[in-house]
Amino acid sequence: MAALRSTWRRNLLSVSLLLLAALHSMDVGARPANMSAAKEKAPEGKDENEILPPDHLNGVKMEMDGHLNKDFHQEVFLGKEMEEFEEDSEPRRNRKKLIEIFTKVDFNKDRSISAKEMQRWIMEKTEEHFQEATMENKNSFRAVDPDGDGHVTWDEYRVKFLASKGFNEKEVAEKIKNGQDLKLDEDTQEVLESLKDRWFQADNPPPDQLLNEDEFLSFLHPEHSRGMLKYMVKEIVRDLDQDGDKKLTLSEFISLPMGTVENQQAQDIDDDWVRERKKEFEDVIDGNHDGIVTMEELEEYMDPMNEHNALNEAKQMIAVADENENHSLELDEILKYSEYFTGSKLMDYARNVHEEF
Repeated sequence: MAALRSTWRRNLLSVSLLLLAALHSMDVGARPANMSAAKEKAPEGKDENEILPPDHLNGVKMEMDGHLNKDFHQEVFLGKEMEEFEEDSEPRRNRKKLIEIFTKVDFNKDRSISAKEMQRWIMEKTEEHFQEATMENKNSFRAVDPDGDGHVTWDEYRVKFLASKGFNEKEVAEKIKNGQDLKLDEDTQEVLESLKDRWFQADNPPPDQLLNEDEFLSFLHPEHSRGMLKYMVKEIVRDLDQDGDKKLTLSEFISLPMGTVENQQAQDIDDDWVRERKKEFEDVIDGNHDGIVTMEELEEYMDPMNEHNALNEAKQMIAVADENENHSLELDEILKYSEYFTGSKLMDYARNVHEEF
């Protein structure tokens, strides 16, 4: 089922990629078949009672579909302040905000950011994402636990999920109660089967087929639970593993989704995809550099609260902007590379930097 789901998803997304390339609307940072790269920002006024696990997890290095999180370094640098750095935001305001962030990261106030200071900051911002997910989960759990007994059965969740998809809630509840066929379309049935597997994985031992609020948080956000993180890694490996050995080789990790490249722009995107994943595989994920990534290595790589990973990420982020090669960041460097850290390009970044600082 997972392999079928992966093939269907990759085919559909590859078609979308080619259409976008033909329209010349793909940004240069995009990658083939990456749902996170193509996703639009959630509209304001998002439903607080969202009960479906999100496709994207803030502060986690890899997406649920096995693609690299292209916004990871911005998420762990900005935390909950990401929304303040919109592309159309006023540059001077963004510049002032970035200076404020610099002063906070510079813990010892020596006007430079060391790897240790950046590591500390990354851990703080990751914790912010965790707290945000926990707060959102309270609303989500109330939506599926209307009687307030603190526990939700799979059938209760199934009713709420189908109701959110336009099905009549009372009719669905009655049919489930009486053991009747729900007559769902193939796509909806496939999503439900995947959710059911995930639901029972989130049911901590001893299993009682009920989820409490903490277990429901793990169901929605697997990064909050060691057991669910293992499950997420298992699903990713299953989708990418071509020979069934439950490990990933470099060729498996960088293999392109199915589809035909029809123009140079699409070819360039494919080339970027391969280069990016090859570098991440060899430099970061494959800890012992034996050319094989095990589930244990991938789990360590994806653990958002891993301090060793945070230090490595800090060093990588500093290296991007460290023009004077002193292994730390000064204010003018971080302003010059603002697009990397915030997603927002600042104009005249060096103007009056020292005066403003």
